[in-house]
Amino acid sequence: MEIIVSHNNTDLDGLASMIAAKKIYPDAELVYAGKLHRNVREFMALHKDTFTFMLAKDVPYKEVTRLILVDTKTPNRIGEARAVLENPGLEVHIIDHHPRVADDIKGSYEVIDQVGATTTLMVELMRERGISINSFEATVFAMGIYEDTGSLTFPTTTPRDAEAVAYLLSKGAKLSVVADFIDRPLSEQQKTLLNTLIVSSETYDINGVQILLTKGETDDYVGGLSLLVHKLIDVVNIDVAIAAVHMGDRVHLVARSKDDAVDVSKILAHFNGGGHAMAASATVREGNLEDIIAKIKELLKENVRHEVVAENIMSTPVKTVPMNTTIEEAGKILLRYGHTGLPVVDGEKMVGIISRRDIEKAKHHGLGHAPVKGFMSGRVITVSKETPLPEIQHLMIDHNIGRLPVIDGGKIVGIVSRTDVLRTLHGENYPEKYEKVYNITQPVAGKGYDNVTELMLNNLPPAIRDLLGQVSYLADREGFAVFAVGGFVRDLILGVENLDIDLVVEGDGLAFARALAQFLCGRVRIHEKFGTAVVILPDNFRIDVATARTEYYEYPAALPKVEVSSLKQDLYRRDFTINAMAITLSAENFGGLVDYFGGRRDLEEGIIRVLYNLSFVEDPTRILRAVRFEQRYNFKIESQTLSLAKNAIKSKMLAKLSADRVREELKHILGEASPVEAILRMRELNIWSFILPEANLEQETIEILRKLPAAIDFMRNIHLDKLDAWVVYLGVLVRKTGCRVSQIDEKLRLTKEEKRKLAEILCRCPEVVVWLSQNKPMRISEIAAVLRGISNEGYVYIMASAASDVVRERLKNYLARSRHNKLSINGEDIKKLGYKPGPYFKEALDAARDAKLDGQITTREEEIRFVEEYLTKIGVTERS
Repeated sequence: MEIIVSHNNTDLDGLASMIAAKKIYPDAELVYAGKLHRNVREFMALHKDTFTFMLAKDVPYKEVTRLILVDTKTPNRIGEARAVLENPGLEVHIIDHHPRVADDIKGSYEVIDQVGATTTLMVELMRERGISINSFEATVFAMGIYEDTGSLTFPTTTPRDAEAVAYLLSKGAKLSVVADFIDRPLSEQQKTLLNTLIVSSETYDINGVQILLTKGETDDYVGGLSLLVHKLIDVVNIDVAIAAVHMGDRVHLVARSKDDAVDVSKILAHFNGGGHAMAASATVREGNLEDIIAKIKELLKENVRHEVVAENIMSTPVKTVPMNTTIEEAGKILLRYGHTGLPVVDGEKMVGIISRRDIEKAKHHGLGHAPVKGFMSGRVITVSKETPLPEIQHLMIDHNIGRLPVIDGGKIVGIVSRTDVLRTLHGENYPEKYEKVYNITQPVAGKGYDNVTELMLNNLPPAIRDLLGQVSYLADREGFAVFAVGGFVRDLILGVENLDIDLVVEGDGLAFARALAQFLCGRVRIHEKFGTAVVILPDNFRIDVATARTEYYEYPAALPKVEVSSLKQDLYRRDFTINAMAITLSAENFGGLVDYFGGRRDLEEGIIRVLYNLSFVEDPTRILRAVRFEQRYNFKIESQTLSLAKNAIKSKMLAKLSADRVREELKHILGEASPVEAILRMRELNIWSFILPEANLEQETIEILRKLPAAIDFMRNIHLDKLDAWVVYLGVLVRKTGCRVSQIDEKLRLTKEEKRKLAEILCRCPEVVVWLSQNKPMRISEIAAVLRGISNEGYVYIMASAASDVVRERLKNYLARSRHNKLSINGEDIKKLGYKPGPYFKEALDAARDAKLDGQITTREEEIRFVEEYLTKIGVTERS
C-alpha cells in the first residue's frame, strides 16, 4: 500500500501538492494527517465528491510500503502517519520547499528546493513526466501556489513559481475561483479603510432583512474594496453589506449579498453598475456620498422582498408525544408519519425531542418498553414565529438538524422541517405533507419474513450459491448482520437472472468489506464518504458492500447526503417497494426475506410504487426508473405513484437534473432489450420535453425504433455484438436535428466515442442509405468502398432506417461476404514474391480484397496470382 501525506493543519499548498502527487502516484491513497485550515475545509466541503481522502485513523499502517510526503518532512507534523516510519523496508519519497533541519525524515527519493510553494515543484515534476492536467486541477494547483506566495508577492516567491502559474493559466486555471479561497493579507491603507468602514457602519432592518450600509473617504485610490466588504461581512456577521467610498473624484460602490431577498445588482444598476444578485459594483463620478447613501436606502425599500419567517412556512398542528410514551410506540409513530424526530410534551409545554437515533439505541439495549422521557434530548433548539428563513437555514446547517420547533408563549405552535425550507426555496409545488405511499407490512413470519432459500437453490448458479454461503459464514464468524438487497432480491423472486450482488451491513460495512476481500483472496475499493465498498474477486466478479444508511436531499435533484442507520431505514431510502426488500444471510435465518414495505405483494400484483410522496421531488431520476421497470416487467405504475410523478414533472423537477444523471438514466432505458414502449411512455408523461427536447417521435421515427431490436439481434447473431445499442436509439430519436451533435452533447455530455458514433449516424448514414437505394446493379466491392469504416452502430441504423428491403439485403450481403471472405495473404507474402515494399502493396491488397468480395478469386493461390498480375498491370517490375 502507498499513502500520500502532508502536514497537520493542512493548507492549500499542502492540499494541492497531495492532489498533484496523486497524479504522479496514481495507486497511492490520499490521507489527512490531521486538522485542515479553514479555507481547505471550505474547499473540500464544496469539492468532496471529486477527491477521495482517508482519515489517518482508518489507514492500515502496517501494510504501507511507500510513504509520499509533500510540503513537509518533519515527523511530528504528520500525526498518526508517523507509525509507518517503523515499517521494515519502507520507501520514502519527499517533495518539499522547506529547508532541511535536524530530525527531518530522510527519503530514498527527494525533491527539496526553496521555491515559494511545494505545488510549484509538483507542477514541474508533472511537466517533466508529461502528465496532463485539466482546467479544474490547474485551478487547484494555482490556489496552492498563490496561497504560499501571497499571490506571488511574498519575498520567497521565485521566477519558477511565476512560471508554474503561467503554465497553469495556459491549462485553464481560473483565477476568479482562486481568489474565492485565498485570504490575502491587507495593506496598511486597506487596514485603515476597513477600520473606517467598520466604525461608520450602520445596520438597517428593511422589510425584515438586516442590511449593513457603510461609507468612507480617502484621498488616494485604495484597491481591493470588494475584499474589504467580504471581510466586513465576516467581522459583523451579516448577510448583506453595501459600501460607498469616496476616492479622489469618484465614489466606488461595492455590494455583497448572501440573502435571496436582496438582489444587489438591481440596487447598483441605478448607478450604472454591473454584477449579479449576490455581488455587484459601480463607480459614480463626482457624486455626493450622503446623497448616494440616501438613494441606496430608498432603492432597498423598493426592491427588498418581505422576508419569509417561521410562521409563514411552519407545519401545524405538530405531531407530538407525551413524556410517558414508550420507545416502541414512538418508533411506530416515526415510521408511520415518515418523521425523523418527535417533540416531547408535558401537557402543552414542550420539554424535549426524541430522535430516530435515540429510539434505535434504546431498542438495541432492549428498552423498547421504557418511556421516551428517559432518552429524549432536553436541549432543543427552537425558533419563534418571527424567526426569518435565513436564520432557520443557518440553525439547521450549524447544528445539523432537520427540524426546528416553533414556540410561542412557551407552547409549541408549529414545526419547520428541512422539507418546509426546501419547499420555500424551490417552489410551492411540493406536497404539503410527507406521507407514506406503501401499505405498512409488519416483518413477522409468513408476512414480512418469508424464506426464499428454495428459490435461491433453484434459480441461482452453483457458484453464486457457494459465494453467498461463504458470505454467510464470514458474517457469523465476524459478528456482522449482512443482507442481500435490491435488484438481486427482486429478480430472484421474479425468476429473472440477475447476478449483481449488493450487500448491506448493519454496523461497519467497510470493515466487513475488507474482511470479505481478504477471506475470498480478492481486493477492495473503499468509498469512505458513502460508507460503500466494492470487493473484486480474483476472477473480477464484483460484490457491492454498503453500510446500512439513510439518505436525505439538501435540495431537489441533488445527490444524496448519507448517514449511518439500520436496515429498515436503509431499505426505506430506496426508490420503489419492489427494490426495498432484503434477504438475511446470517446462518440463523439464512434466506429470510425482509419485506417491511410490501414489495413482494407489489411484485405479485405487477405494481411500481414509491415509498413516500417526496420521492420524485428528492430524486427526479426515479421517474425515469419507474418507466423503465414498468415496461421491462410489463407492470403498471400505481395510481398514487403516477399522480406524484405527474406532479413532479409538471413542477419541472426533471429540468433540475444534471446532464450526467440524465445521460446515465437514458443509457439504462435505451439499453433495454426493447425500449420502444418506455420511449412512448415517456412521451405520454411529457418527460422528453424536459430531458431531451430534440427527441422526435413522429410516426416514421417510431417505425424505425420498432425495427431496431431485430437489426441489433441480426448483428449479434453474426457475432458483431460490440455495439452501444443506446447510441443507435438516441440517433433515431434526434435524427431530425441533422448533424448538430454539439446540441445533443450539451444536453447529455457524451464521451468522445459516443459523439463520433452519433455524428456518423446523423451525418453519414443517411447518405449511405440513399446511395444503397439506387436502382442499379452493385458489386459487393463497390458497397464495401462506401461502407468501409462505418461502426456496428451505423450498420444497425442503416438496416432499421432504410425504407427499401434492397438496402437491407445489400448491407447483409456485404457483412456476410466481408466476414467469410477475408484475404489470407498480406504484405509479407508479396515480399516473398520478390517485390520491394512500397505504396503499391496496399493498392494491390485492396484490389485483391475487392476481387474476393466479388467472387472473382477464392483460394490463397488465386490471391497470390491476382496480386502478381495486378502489379504487372500497373507497371511494377522492380524486384529485390
